[in-house]
Amino acid sequence: MARVFTVTRSVVINVPPAAAYEAVSRPSDMGRWSPENLGTAAGVPDSPAAQGTTFVGRNKRGAFRWVTQCTVTVAEPGSHFAFRVHAIGLNRPVLRSRIATWEYRFAPEGEGTRVTETWTDDRRSWPTFAANAFDRLATRGSTFAEFQVRNIDTTLRNLKRVLETSSGA
Repeated sequence: MARVFTVTRSVVINVPPAAAYEAVSRPSDMGRWSPENLGTAAGVPDSPAAQGTTFVGRNKRGAFRWVTQCTVTVAEPGSHFAFRVHAIGLNRPVLRSRIATWEYRFAPEGEGTRVTETWTDDRRSWPTFAANAFDRLATRGSTFAEFQVRNIDTTLRNLKRVLETSSGA
């Protein structure tokens, strides 16, 4: 089976694009809707991140915890937000490598916004057999692409619930 490097999912949320962007572009808030992310380490401003901003993301999967070093690569208010994960570690992100890119696009749709979340596997230099073996160990049986479909669906569902509840939609 061919390795899948990109997974994309979307949802329509009954808020304007600017409101959806504002929420997603605050890395410290990502833990409010992500099933794996716990937000960021201390010191990250509670405001939308600008292009070039770096932050340490805190993550969990079951009992396992880790941190990642990330850099915002796109910050176009109301339309596009992306960050690249380029280091990982247990307590500090010390292992530097191309890991993944997370991207969010916001497009008006009807009275709301279509939010599209994309995960890209940046481990292009890994042989497929090694990536698949590592992935199945880390996810307890799935490739990261299969695993991220579930994560993204959960994230978008939670984002929709939180934003629509807080806006009174």
